Amino acid sequence: MDLFDVEALTHKNRIKELEALITKYQKSYYDGEAEISDAEFDKLWDELKVLDPENKILKKVGADTSLYEKVQHVMPMGSQEKAANPEQFLSWAQKHKYDEYLVEYKLDGASLELQYEKGELKRAVTRGDGTIGDDITNNARKMDGVKAVICVDGETVDFTGGIRGEVIMTHAVHKNHFSDKANCRNAANGIMKRKDGEGSEYLSLITYDALDTTGTVFFKDEEEKIKWLKKCGFNTVRLEICRSPEEVIDYRAKIMEERKTSIEYDIDGLVIKERNINLDDAFRARPDRQIAFKFSLEEAVSVLRQVEWSISGGTYTPVAVFDEVELNGTKVSRASLANPDTMRALNVQIGSHVVVVKRGEIIPKIERVVYEQDIQTAPVEFPKICETCHTPLVDNGSRLYCPNKNCSKRVLHQLLKYQQVVDIRDLGETLITQLFNTKKVQCVSDFYKLTVEDLVPYFLNEESIGQDKKSLGAEKVYNSIHSHRNLRLAQFIGAFDIEGIGETSAEKLVAAGLNSLDALLNADVDRIASVYGFAEIMAQTIVDGLKENAEEMKTLVENGTIILESEGNGILSGKSFCFTGELNTMKRADAEQLVKKNGGTTKSSVTKDLSYLVTNDTSSGSSKNQKAKQFGIKVITEDEFLGLLSENN
Repeated sequence: MDLFDVEALTHKNRIKELEALITKYQKSYYDGEAEISDAEFDKLWDELKVLDPENKILKKVGADTSLYEKVQHVMPMGSQEKAANPEQFLSWAQKHKYDEYLVEYKLDGASLELQYEKGELKRAVTRGDGTIGDDITNNARKMDGVKAVICVDGETVDFTGGIRGEVIMTHAVHKNHFSDKANCRNAANGIMKRKDGEGSEYLSLITYDALDTTGTVFFKDEEEKIKWLKKCGFNTVRLEICRSPEEVIDYRAKIMEERKTSIEYDIDGLVIKERNINLDDAFRARPDRQIAFKFSLEEAVSVLRQVEWSISGGTYTPVAVFDEVELNGTKVSRASLANPDTMRALNVQIGSHVVVVKRGEIIPKIERVVYEQDIQTAPVEFPKICETCHTPLVDNGSRLYCPNKNCSKRVLHQLLKYQQVVDIRDLGETLITQLFNTKKVQCVSDFYKLTVEDLVPYFLNEESIGQDKKSLGAEKVYNSIHSHRNLRLAQFIGAFDIEGIGETSAEKLVAAGLNSLDALLNADVDRIASVYGFAEIMAQTIVDGLKENAEEMKTLVENGTIILESEGNGILSGKSFCFTGELNTMKRADAEQLVKKNGGTTKSSVTKDLSYLVTNDTSSGSSKNQKAKQFGIKVITEDEFLGLLSENN
């Protein structure tokens, strides 16, 4: 087997692992002792859906394993299609364009079907396998909201069929009587199936569906159905009518916030339906005309309290500070607002209720504002003057920045960036700052003009200097600087701290044919914007930045201080690598430079177009390993990575 044929095997093994986990957790859920939360279960479900969309597990519903009598449902209790985030919901909505979207709470409890004959309750049946469930009628009769007889104005309603709802436990009941249970859903699911029925009186049924099997029409659409159930005395789910998919998304954000304090029971999403009652779709194992729009551990709603401005070089970046929320197990109170245009597009203000997201390994960000009436807000104040040189700041929409090339904060930031990208390790941040403050180094070129004598005072005191002592530290720094004069073009460009063009983006431009310094410096906005991933605004920023630094760049190359290596087809050309975990033979930065020197590229995260994930713990359950398996990316060890280099030499 070829070394990298393990990809297919790893893929299959993960599918089998997911099948086993999903089956196990479904069983514990239907037995009333769920081991993980719905959100955690949904992550496993969604991963399997990506790896194997037609897997039979995805078509099944769990089954009860108790000893109750088995009864067939009047209405199928299949699983709903799910959307985990706004993007997935919009994808569904593009195929399901309704004049109105009827939106109900997705109740986080245990499904139950009440079966009536001529208005009298005959059976109460659990979800089971979606077709047949357990008869728990005696327990159900004790629950709040379960009607022994359906009556309206004192008259029995001649209804024969099924009424479907969710058995829930309120937060107050859980706190006062069942705090030993992990959560309300687990408690409700376990209590409703007790053989002695003890505790069922603490449970409530909230209904949302009904079907008369005799053909009698009690309601004409989904809204009338809820009104009829309420008229019959049942507890009913809250219903909201939205006019567009975007309105549904805004409503979801609003409910995500309300559920923290204003809803007395647990909900874990919304159910989106059309107005018309579609029985053909309802009787499918997995209805297509409705969807469960889930809440996510990676989203939360909070209140924006202030905006701070993070200053990097000459660029001022807005950072939102909001009431602390939990995202995917992490407490978060700050998120990037990107730039002035993003803030304006969001229309974010101090006091705004905002949706905060953190999907995968992405840094938290503000995704949208939740508009609510009677909320006091105030505009965000933008800084006007550079805090360092007092030059008026420029707001070009995509960024807010100091335009003064000689601003000391900008110059020092560029010097530190150059050292970092070129990787002159012995020339540390403290020494650079000292050299800058004493006017020894005021531009990149000054690094290469330093002599050992210039550096000695930064390592020895006056007494030692007076005794003509040598400074090994000064010699080490000098040698380190001059051993970093052969640079790749992308590395050289990326080291100049130009907004919008780091080393990685410079590599893309080089790969697109701008593979000489002259080609890059002479490229206009249209040429750079024609490269995939470079929009016109970014291209303009890059052109301006290159122009600003062109003279020094050309001087360094023309006088031989910097020798640009030819851009050839290295042995790793066309391949990309992401390193995770600890390496044994080298530092990660060294491994990344090794990739680049051999024509490859590096990434900080796992994306679909990654060639290899390099880790010495290939069996780790880390997020990067999980993503690599999900995308079918080859996972290799450090030795295998080094083997790629040696086998091509």
